[in-house]
Amino acid sequence: EAKALANVLQTGALPVDFTVLEQRQISATLGKDSLRQAWIAAIGGLVAVAAFLLLFYRFLGLVAVLGLAIYVAFLYGAILLLNVTMTLPGFAGMILTIGVAADSNVVIFERIKEEVRAGKSVRAAIAAGYAKGFHTIVDANVVTGITALVLFGVATSGVKGFALMLLVGTVLSLVTAVAATRAMLGLLAGFTWFSNPRFMGAQGQQGAKWLQIDFMRRRNTWFAISGVIMVVGFGSLITRGLNLGIDFKSGTQLEFKTTKPHTVSDVEAVVKPFNFKDAPIQGLGAATNGNQYREFQIRTEALGVNKVVINGKTVDDPRLAELKSGLQSKVNALQPQVTTVSSSFGQQIANDALLAIFVSLTLIVAYIWMRFDLKFAGPVIAALLHDIVITVGVYSVTGRVVTTATVAAVLTVLGYSIYDTIIIFDRVRENIPLMRRASFATLANVSLWETIRRSLATTFITLLPVGALFFFGGTTLKDFAFALLVGITSGAYSSIFIAAPLLTVWKEREPEYARRKAQEEEARRAAGSNGGTDALDDKALEDAEQAAADEPSPEPIAALSPSPDSVRLEKRRQRRKSRPHGRPR
Repeated sequence: EAKALANVLQTGALPVDFTVLEQRQISATLGKDSLRQAWIAAIGGLVAVAAFLLLFYRFLGLVAVLGLAIYVAFLYGAILLLNVTMTLPGFAGMILTIGVAADSNVVIFERIKEEVRAGKSVRAAIAAGYAKGFHTIVDANVVTGITALVLFGVATSGVKGFALMLLVGTVLSLVTAVAATRAMLGLLAGFTWFSNPRFMGAQGQQGAKWLQIDFMRRRNTWFAISGVIMVVGFGSLITRGLNLGIDFKSGTQLEFKTTKPHTVSDVEAVVKPFNFKDAPIQGLGAATNGNQYREFQIRTEALGVNKVVINGKTVDDPRLAELKSGLQSKVNALQPQVTTVSSSFGQQIANDALLAIFVSLTLIVAYIWMRFDLKFAGPVIAALLHDIVITVGVYSVTGRVVTTATVAAVLTVLGYSIYDTIIIFDRVRENIPLMRRASFATLANVSLWETIRRSLATTFITLLPVGALFFFGGTTLKDFAFALLVGITSGAYSSIFIAAPLLTVWKEREPEYARRKAQEEEARRAAGSNGGTDALDDKALEDAEQAAADEPSPEPIAALSPSPDSVRLEKRRQRRKSRPHGRPR
């Protein structure tokens, strides 16, 4: 098809020179092997997520697992309906959406458990949990969807598959969490046995009291820790730089397996006669006998796409075919996977990545401004930049190769980093009218105490499929999964220790919160002299929980129990039927 397109362009009315920007040759053996590894990662990630949900949420976890089954069925149907061509990045996106689908259920389930602990019945807690958690889910998924759309719009063909699957999975996860899971809980709420809070692990008070520390008072410590990590990353970027793959500079990359283990020196002996200027050779996978490998990667100057002069004649570059033949005969290499990229293609990828980051940040700021407040957008962007810098810095320190998949992972971190931040900020926004006398630091602390279990659960449940991708996804997807592991972990840290404290610093400059801060410090000094500072924090949390419990919430099964107004209307209709024209029959 590529040759036919080149012929059409070259025989057209306009003079067009056909230039190869990127060329890939993938053997059937490597393709099947990568597909098998991707399936293992997908199944492993799904099993790990299901086990976590069952262990942590008990009967609610069983409902979530059934919701995941419905989600998988919908996702398979969407793949068939949209006629999606599944690539390895596409499989990575599909595996990642398993965590997206589970995250929505976690947000709802934690909210339901909070409402049960506040004294509501299970029925009322389900209704209130969905009513109060719905906008949190929407906000978080919209930001992830924005990132996926931007990535799909500017990415290369391979990464587009990942972006498409992430976008489809995000939409379907919203549908299954809001519609399918809620429908199952609505049906179960009609049974008396389901009214026992033990079924959802909501009996007693909220555990993990050790998480209820004064985050805001220790904010300088959190800023210092992040500062040290970023300084180390910047230092590595300045001194070592990034190990850019051929996606960002012209060259040819060969990946191949051998029938028996070989040393790197054996492969170097095959490559040496070609006198390449720079041809690093890496052994991939686990080493045997200390320094022998079954998988190798060679990177050279661009081969097979340019013309060369041999004996005065301009002919196609024969070195690629000769190198493949030498590897097959001397180290028993199987059919290599060959990727050749031009320098202009690498520059295009770099420009597209910068454009995608700029557009994503702009759209995210606009959405946060619309849904929250402009002052909420500043800490969000600072946390996002913090996560990007740390992810890139870790790549520089570890020397891992930066590819187009790495760029996709960094852009995905933009969406995932903000997920936990929105969960926390949404609770801050909810507590502002409930805690009218508290300082903003106390308000932020209480909001963190109420949501930290939820934030940690969503982070961990996302890391499970990504971890499966890293350990079982094969060499092709390891770099992508590694960037996600670093970015998502950094995102969880920045949401709690960077975004919320920065918001507190900003809001405490407002006159109202400055006045409250002064009053609270005076109360703390007075309480400290009596040895009772912890009582103030406990009272703030109790007051917030009581205010939330007193807040009116919708009844869950309103459709099964008619309201008084509907009863009166029905009686009026019956009277009219029995007395037409105002006269009795």
